[in-house]
This record gives sequence, structure tokens and C-alpha cells, in this order.
Amino acid sequence: MSYVSAIVVAAGKGLRLKSETPKPLININRKPVIIYALGCLNKEPRIKEIIVVANKANVKGIRKAVKKYRINKVKKIILGGKLRQDSVLKGLKAADSGMVLIHDAGRPFIDSKIVRSAIVQAQKSGAAIVGVPVKGTIKVAVSCQLPAVSKTLDRSLLWEIQTPQVFKKEWLLEAYRKFGKIKVTDDSSLIEKLGKKVKIVLGSYSNIKITTPEDLVIAKAIARSRLR
Repeated sequence: MSYVSAIVVAAGKGLRLKSETPKPLININRKPVIIYALGCLNKEPRIKEIIVVANKANVKGIRKAVKKYRINKVKKIILGGKLRQDSVLKGLKAADSGMVLIHDAGRPFIDSKIVRSAIVQAQKSGAAIVGVPVKGTIKVAVSCQLPAVSKTLDRSLLWEIQTPQVFKKEWLLEAYRKFGKIKVTDDSSLIEKLGKKVKIVLGSYSNIKITTPEDLVIAKAIARSRLR
């Protein structure tokens, strides 16, 4: 079995959440957001280490939570950079494995099946991401200030992409060297710029990213449903 280093990105400020508590440390049913994902990754036998990329405001709290919940595969908790890309790159440089899994700390509801599927596919193809088919109708607008429809996209071809995302470490390092200064919203975008094929594995509609106060309400409902 070839092993994977998991990088959990928790360095963002989470300003849209409008919370005094750093997003990774907000409790959902008495457990910090970040611990849900860390607990899942900690159980995956293919993962040999977890690197948490934090910021100055949450690093002490994350260290305390990791110790309290005995997430023993967390080997390093490091400070991130100004942008998400800077933080991921710091995590990459700290990783020991030839394959890396990138996950956003703000997505607490991954499960073993999602993690395993992404890893297995990436070990075959070099790059795999998690996503779900888009449910709604998506239209392209010609203006942001006063939107007007330009065209309607074919929903059957559209996927909402999530994390985790798993790649060969050498591919991602090369992508960062060549395109790291281009602002992107996920790491797959950089791999795609290399001309590499990225496979999509099925995620879950419960694998939400907590960004706004409304997301927190939904997250608490999902957490309660999992206790039944």
C-alpha cells in the first residue's frame, strides 16, 4: 500500500461567517468543526500523516482540540500564508508522501467512503477530486451589476466540486511552480493547467462548506441527523 499525506487547510479568516470564534473551532453539537474531518481522515489506513495549516488566530485552539480528541496522525500544525494557495504550498513542502490529499477544514462531513474513493482513484490516475452533479439550472450572465442571461449551460455536464482532492505530490509541486501566482479556487485548477486529466469521484450533498451563518444552521442539522 502506498501512503498519503493529508493537508487540512484551516488558515482562512472566515470573515463571511461573522463569528468571533475562528471557523475551525466553532462547535457543531459540542464538537469543533475541524475535528469532524480530522477524525475521519485519522481513521483512513492509507493516510500516514495529517498536516494542519492554521493561522495565528486559531493555531493554539487547533492544537488543543487535536490533543483533546486524540487525533494521533496530526504530525504537524503549521502557519499558512496570505492566500489559500500559499497555505497549500506550505503544507506540500511539509508533506513526506508521494501522494497528497488536500481538504478544507470548513467541510466537516466527509466520510470514509469519500476519502477512500478519492485516494484509490488518484493512485490509479494521478489526480482525483470529489464532486456532486449540479441540481439547479445554471445560467451565464453578461454583467454582474445588472445581470442579463447570456446562455444556459447543459446541467448534465456540470459538477459542483468539493474536497478532498488527491494528487501526485510531484504534479502539484510542478503546477505551483508554473502557475502558483494565478488565483484559483481549488488545486485541481492548477493540475488542469498542466494538461493532466483529473478524475471526478462521487461525493455527497452533505459535504457542505461552511462559509456563511446559514451554512452553520444546515451543518448543525446534518450533524444531528447523523446521531440518529
